[in-house]
Amino acid sequence: MATLLRSKLSNVATTVSHKSQAKMSGMFARMGFQAATDEEAVGFAHCDDLDMEHRQGLQMDILKSEGSEEGGEPPLEGDIHYQRDGTGPLPPSASKEACSELSGQGKPKITAWEAGWNVTNAIQGMFVLGLPYAILHGGYLGLFLIIFAAVVCCYTGKILIACLYEENEDGEIVRVRDSYVDIANACCAPRFPTLGGRIVNVAQIIELVMTCILYVVVSGNLMYNSFPNLPVSQKSWSIIATAVLLPCAFLKNLKAVSKFSLLCTLAHFVINILVIAYCLSRARDWAWDKVKFYIDVKKFPISIGIIVFSYTSQIFLPSLEGNMQNPKEFHCMMNWTHIAACILKGLFALVAYLTWADETKEVITDNLPSTIRAVVNIFLVAKALLSYPLPFFAAVEVLERSLFQDGNRAFFPNCYGGDGRLKSWGLTLRCALVVFTLLMAIYVPHFALLMGLTGSLTGAGLCFLLPSLFHLKLLWRKLLWHHVFFDVAIFVIGGICSISGFIHSLEGLIEAFRTNAED
Repeated sequence: MATLLRSKLSNVATTVSHKSQAKMSGMFARMGFQAATDEEAVGFAHCDDLDMEHRQGLQMDILKSEGSEEGGEPPLEGDIHYQRDGTGPLPPSASKEACSELSGQGKPKITAWEAGWNVTNAIQGMFVLGLPYAILHGGYLGLFLIIFAAVVCCYTGKILIACLYEENEDGEIVRVRDSYVDIANACCAPRFPTLGGRIVNVAQIIELVMTCILYVVVSGNLMYNSFPNLPVSQKSWSIIATAVLLPCAFLKNLKAVSKFSLLCTLAHFVINILVIAYCLSRARDWAWDKVKFYIDVKKFPISIGIIVFSYTSQIFLPSLEGNMQNPKEFHCMMNWTHIAACILKGLFALVAYLTWADETKEVITDNLPSTIRAVVNIFLVAKALLSYPLPFFAAVEVLERSLFQDGNRAFFPNCYGGDGRLKSWGLTLRCALVVFTLLMAIYVPHFALLMGLTGSLTGAGLCFLLPSLFHLKLLWRKLLWHHVFFDVAIFVIGGICSISGFIHSLEGLIEAFRTNAED
């Protein structure tokens, strides 16, 4: 009884903490702040597998404590505590009904506004700094693509959530799946029940690692352009940034990582204010005649990947919708968040391009005068370094669960000891991942190319191709003809854009790699 009381008090404290955080988020939202963004914060902190595994572990703790207090057999040593691999056996007295009941009580729910705050964080971040470069090679078509990508990503987010639900025997719509991985596995069952989940996990890992690489690239690039007179090359700045990031290998949980969120918010707010203020100060010199109805055939496909990458949020939407107080408000929330993102991104990209026209660079802050550039770039580097731990930690968790902790299906021995501590060779692998991001940043120091490649490969797959394919596979008997048409059209158009962008980005990266190797 005492254990149960302590657990309930803990839940109350957690609820109060989340409410205070929600109030803080609401305050910053009204002021125009945007928190740790993109794939940086929410998409990673709410990684479906990690979130579900953690909640199940907490539920097991409460259930086992109740069984022990009511006179049942005492649990085996170590069973009461949450096991990292989630393999702790559930006692017979704990039924599935009890688990589902506790799952609704043990976690705080979020409002539609808070959910919208999370989605806004995911689709608006420092990677919008590459959008003016997309306008450079696409003109008005690039602006249209920003709008089109917002509409399509909003639609695919909705149909992805629809795949979580099915109609039961009583004709009621019930939630039968919890994550993107569950949807993928359901589509591949019964022949390949785990194939879809593995594909989604691989795509997620690639996107997370590439995001880490982008942070190192942008840190080196910005520091080099901020202090061009110093005898330090861009590669050297990347090495310095990685040395600062090396402690990320020692991260144990997301609590330490999430503390960086507010700092990222402040940095992002200062950056946006400075860039927009400078562009407005030069409004008289805007080059409207430079925005044309033409595209650079060789480089515009790369711009497609950049734009798609800036909208990726589907990977965490199932977890977000499952934590909403009223899931029926999900569609409305998706509408206004993507409309707002579309307007803000379009205006930012257009205003920045009008200011510098044909001189627009891959990272728009590099166009600022040297006096302002140094200040803005230092804030950007701080934001990149503070954002790096989130995707890194999520990638490490997915890799560890897939390769080292997947029960009997694990490919390698568990990297954690019996006491829950990380083994030395596990720590070495984490450090190796940090070094890998550095090597990629050194040999391919091209922000736009890497962003375009990632958006074309994993962004288009997770946002366009897979949601439309899963929707057709799971719900095709209940779909209206126009839904079928939209799904097929999105799959075909998304596939063409993905292949085209991937090929051109890969060609650019290969050429850049050869140039660096010759130097």
